[in-house]
Amino acid sequence: MAPLYEKALIVGATSGIGEALAAKLLAEGTSVVVTGRRRERLDAFLAAHPPPLSPSPSAATAAAMPLDVTQLGALPTFAAAVAAAHPDLDCVVFNAGIQRAFDFGRGGVDLGAFGEELTTNYVAVVHLVTALLPHLRRVAGAAGKAHLVLVGASLGLVPTLVRTPGYNASKAALHSWATALRQQLRDAGARVRVVEVFPPAVQTELHDERHQPDLVGGAAIGMPLAAFTERLYAGLAAGADQFAVGPAEPWLADGGFEAERARLFATGQEALKVALAPYIRKEDVRNGEWGGGSQDGTE
Repeated sequence: MAPLYEKALIVGATSGIGEALAAKLLAEGTSVVVTGRRRERLDAFLAAHPPPLSPSPSAATAAAMPLDVTQLGALPTFAAAVAAAHPDLDCVVFNAGIQRAFDFGRGGVDLGAFGEELTTNYVAVVHLVTALLPHLRRVAGAAGKAHLVLVGASLGLVPTLVRTPGYNASKAALHSWATALRQQLRDAGARVRVVEVFPPAVQTELHDERHQPDLVGGAAIGMPLAAFTERLYAGLAAGADQFAVGPAEPWLADGGFEAERARLFATGQEALKVALAPYIRKEDVRNGEWGGGSQDGTE
């Protein structure tokens, strides 16, 4: 089977889903660039996945670039650097995320930590996608396609884990924004696919005592990481714009509430374009602020 991508940037690959997906992609023939704040984890990944003994132009390789996604002002510089170093990059996977418990009922909420969670899980994704889109559109214009893969959460669809209201809200915001982004890219004629994944709880350090001190043995919560990674890769290979693993799968299937919401969005956004057209300044349409922009997938 052919590799899914030529080269994938994995944002948040120092542990958990990001690290496991990077290893899986590499094993299946996709070169990877792993990122994260912990340089020692990046070095360990490279040591565990050295270049082939007999390298060839088509051999999959691993590279690493440190990145702290909360440093929003540095993201355009990072995007320019990774695009220059890896011009064949045709996929970006956004996996960096944190989950914290906040109890607004009891009070005493650390709003600084709440804001950091929102920045990591949502705002930073918007900033980095914005910075990387010109590169991905150039790649898509030349190669025919490029990919943005956003790792969301089933809690972004139904926020049943009440102890994590910030996490749930950040993933809901990511889903809403991705829905609009996907449509805007289609309207602009850009061949950049926006793929959303809705995982269940997965056994990673997201729930461990270091990240959620009020949990005991939290790293054992959820689906085993190896099993999830196989399902994740299979879902990416299947090619849907959205897919879930675990309990949320029926929600996206025919007749599920998320499938119905997608149908309502598809018809509703077209109706609103028609209704608002008389009120939109013509120069705004030309500048791409209402479904405009380049029609050939390039900037």
